Amino acid sequence: MSRPATIAKEAARLRLPPNFDPTRAATFSWEQARRALSGLPGARGLNVAYEAVDRHVAAGRGDKVALRFLRKKGAVEDLSYLTLQRRTNRFANALRSLQVAAGDRVFSLLGRQPELYVAALGALKAKAVFCPLFSAFGPEPIQTRMEIGDASVLVTTERLYQKKVQPIRDQLPTLRHVLLIGDEGARTSTPDTRDWSSIIESASDRFEIAPTSPDDPSIMHFTSGTTGKPKGALHVHGAVVVHQHTGRAVLDLHDDDIYWCTADPGWVTGTSYGLIAPLSCGVTSVVDEADFDAERWYRILAEQKVSVWYTAPTAVRMLMKAGAELPKRFDLSALRFAGSVGEPLNPEAVWWGHEVLGLPFHDNWWQTETGGIMIANVAAMAIKPGSMGKPIPGIEAAIVEKSDDGKRLTVVAAPNVEGELALRPGWPSMFREYVKEPERTKKCFVDGWYLSGDLAKQDADGYYWFVGRADDVIKSSGHLIGPFEVESALMEHAAVAEAGVIGVPDPVAGNLIKAFVVLKPGRTASEELRLDVLGLARARLGPAVAPREIAFVPDLPKTKSGKIMRRLLKARELGLPEGDTSTLEGAGT
Repeated sequence: MSRPATIAKEAARLRLPPNFDPTRAATFSWEQARRALSGLPGARGLNVAYEAVDRHVAAGRGDKVALRFLRKKGAVEDLSYLTLQRRTNRFANALRSLQVAAGDRVFSLLGRQPELYVAALGALKAKAVFCPLFSAFGPEPIQTRMEIGDASVLVTTERLYQKKVQPIRDQLPTLRHVLLIGDEGARTSTPDTRDWSSIIESASDRFEIAPTSPDDPSIMHFTSGTTGKPKGALHVHGAVVVHQHTGRAVLDLHDDDIYWCTADPGWVTGTSYGLIAPLSCGVTSVVDEADFDAERWYRILAEQKVSVWYTAPTAVRMLMKAGAELPKRFDLSALRFAGSVGEPLNPEAVWWGHEVLGLPFHDNWWQTETGGIMIANVAAMAIKPGSMGKPIPGIEAAIVEKSDDGKRLTVVAAPNVEGELALRPGWPSMFREYVKEPERTKKCFVDGWYLSGDLAKQDADGYYWFVGRADDVIKSSGHLIGPFEVESALMEHAAVAEAGVIGVPDPVAGNLIKAFVVLKPGRTASEELRLDVLGLARARLGPAVAPREIAFVPDLPKTKSGKIMRRLLKARELGLPEGDTSTLEGAGT
């Protein structure tokens, strides 16, 4: 199917001035973005929780729904900004009564339930460092992260505690308090723990946030590399400037929007853009307690009249796998903007949204370390399907090459040359350190740039294109091949739902490209189909880049946040050690 290179900008259907392009805002400054926030009363600094909750109450918007929780069995629970203020105040007071000091680490091990959001914002009000853990982690990854983070407090459920934390409790010497949420709201009396309901109900719902510097620590997110232990990336309260600004400028959030970020708050996207960004923008945010189900998701979009939707490429591909007929059963007319993040979005998925849902997915790029969106297809830009977009205002990006000694960088000026994606440090949401890892932190900053570890290229129009992680790129017969490009070409085949690509050692070429392909429902693997998929790939990519071998598989190894784990594909193919698999989907559940 022949398609144009771009999808026209959609300013007419959005609510932006017709010629508005925030990537070209020459007068923008982060100080200007800071003035969109209130700051603590009395010029006492900047606190994430105050900007997300209290300032809206102070402005007379306390009755507005902040969070709408959709329970698995159909019940709906709304929390207004005023209710959220009172509950987070109670938790902040509870922490104070437990002698939790500024900078102490408060961990959560919870699903998408109200207590998680109360714990996060209450901890930030108390100036503790909030550290979310994904509820599907097993005991070992939980222990590793709590050891790195010197956990002082853990908020979890009775069931999760008994199954995953109690067996390792003796190995966590810094953990002073465990607050348990009973099943179905029941009180709990598990030994060596405290009952969440009792401690919250006995606390005052009035709390004054202490003076908070924008550089005070706020949140610690854990990110796993391909080797070694997870890294605890420490962020600061000033990051809310980026969250609020990108919520408006990139996701196009307006005061009356109904917003849905499908990411779990155990991951950075679910915290930055499922919690802080929408609340700091004052919108109503939908939270679905249940796991992915295509029909349920379409029903939520329709019944909740979601207008802005932020999801992940894996979820988009799963919706594609469910077929184009299903969304026709639902009224999706309220939806005006759809964004995607987590890993690169294949061009086929962008076009699918455009053709099936009536609007394309706007991909964007950022990392745990950047704390917020850095490069994006903003609402009023023409989209080049497969591109990450352009740097947002206030972000200086470049493609760079390292000197032989690794101490100097050269900016690549020519278009379409692959190199490492780098950012000029200084944006408010930039991580401050990998906790207890000064050398790993230092390696990220070279010659006045932050090195992302991602390989990319920039075209003549200023759009950035993801090539692959530096450790994923394949060298074959002298060519450097990014797996994402090959995977995207394979997904253009009508039978292919997902693809993962690796390099397999070859004595002549160095590496040969091998693809692992998941077929759509109703499609059956055969030699004829294998040759047909290979033929399409060769036609799209040429014989030097197309895979030499295709294996049909029932699924691909992914992290719990949906990223394809190519290193596991390679380890399993070559019989190598698998390394850290704590973030693998299905691990430890």
